[in-house]
Amino acid sequence: MRLAFKILTVAALTLALLLPLTMVRETVHDRQQHQKAAIDTVARSTAGAQTIAGPVLYVPYVDRITVLEAPAGGVPRPILREKSGTWVYFPGTLDVRGTLRPTPRRLGLHEVRLYELDARVRASFRVQIPVDEDPASPRTIGTPRLGFGISDVRGLVGVPALSVDGRPRTLRQGTGTAEGSGLHATLETPAAGTMVTFDVELRAALQGTETLSIVPVAGRNDILLDSPWPHPQFLGDFLPRVRETSAQGFRARWEISALASTAQARLGDARTGAAGRRPADVISVSLVDPVDLYTQVDRATKYGVLFVLLTFIVFFMFEFLKQLRIHPIQYVLVGLAIASFFLLLLALSEHLPFGTSYLAAAAACVVLVGCYLQSVLGGWRRGLGVAALLGALYGALYGVLSSEDNALLMGAGLLFIVLSALMLLTRKVDWYRAAAGTGAPPP
Repeated sequence: MRLAFKILTVAALTLALLLPLTMVRETVHDRQQHQKAAIDTVARSTAGAQTIAGPVLYVPYVDRITVLEAPAGGVPRPILREKSGTWVYFPGTLDVRGTLRPTPRRLGLHEVRLYELDARVRASFRVQIPVDEDPASPRTIGTPRLGFGISDVRGLVGVPALSVDGRPRTLRQGTGTAEGSGLHATLETPAAGTMVTFDVELRAALQGTETLSIVPVAGRNDILLDSPWPHPQFLGDFLPRVRETSAQGFRARWEISALASTAQARLGDARTGAAGRRPADVISVSLVDPVDLYTQVDRATKYGVLFVLLTFIVFFMFEFLKQLRIHPIQYVLVGLAIASFFLLLLALSEHLPFGTSYLAAAAACVVLVGCYLQSVLGGWRRGLGVAALLGALYGALYGVLSSEDNALLMGAGLLFIVLSALMLLTRKVDWYRAAAGTGAPPP
């Protein structure tokens, strides 16, 4: 009966300590929200994630058509009306070369990953202007506009340089459509039925936050990006055909055909202003920290119950196999000391590198528990033994947290090893004798 009561007491204390562990996790999530707010604040004052679409050629026109209209109660008669529209043309080839230079900024305790893109965009157009359907009533062709969609033009650094067939052109705000954020330049008005060919080159520096996206608008798209940032995350609708990633940075290349993309269909209607929005198809790259400090601390707290439970099991074994008396308050104090490790880790990680913070928090917790247990367990050897076991657990947990790809495998292996050790150490214990209080030989 005494053994069953003690088991129930330990289980209840373990469940009770879920409350402080849950509070620590809520604190981690709260700090993550502060980090997201810091990113949003910096993005509002500089520029957010950038999406580039273009160049796209918009040619407005006005058709004169004859329609039959009848006045009220009158006879229908032909009336000449004007109907306006816009032809949308995409380049045959698009060649983009860009370098992403990270320019991190700090807001309070949080680092925001900004970048500056040095880009060179080249495109070639071969455009057939439609002939007049009714030579007796020729259409009027307006001034063509060559548009570049940029989701946040506040990120432009300096003055972009645009040239068409080697001649510089003046850039203006807007994509040249009714809606959309970006830049455009006007071109010479073509004659109906003519073939228009020209080459475009744009050189620009663009600042953004964390993510860059490019729309493959051409018939054939060749996009090459490189950066000294060692941790890229490739997103969007197309992965790079070729990519190289190392500690010195990354280099990625995309080769995309219009046959594989819906970008032209989404940008085809100039009236929607889709050039300034995120189209269906983009290539994207983000400058990310693969396992940031909040993610690591949050993952660590998931093992908090395991730490508490294993420590309580060690106490339980000492109490029944060594005939020690350990009060439930002593269980609680040691459990709270272990829970405080995760809060201390979170606080230190916001000021120091994660590895240094983990070492300092683990050392403080191990020393505290070891000094306290030398009195509870009746000797330095026992206190140091439990402290060494706790230190080994912290070391194993750090290995789990440091491995992004093998975290689940290592965590499952750790749990299996701990359970195996407990089963082997207690395989010869006579629990009936221990429950009867007559003593039992140590395993």
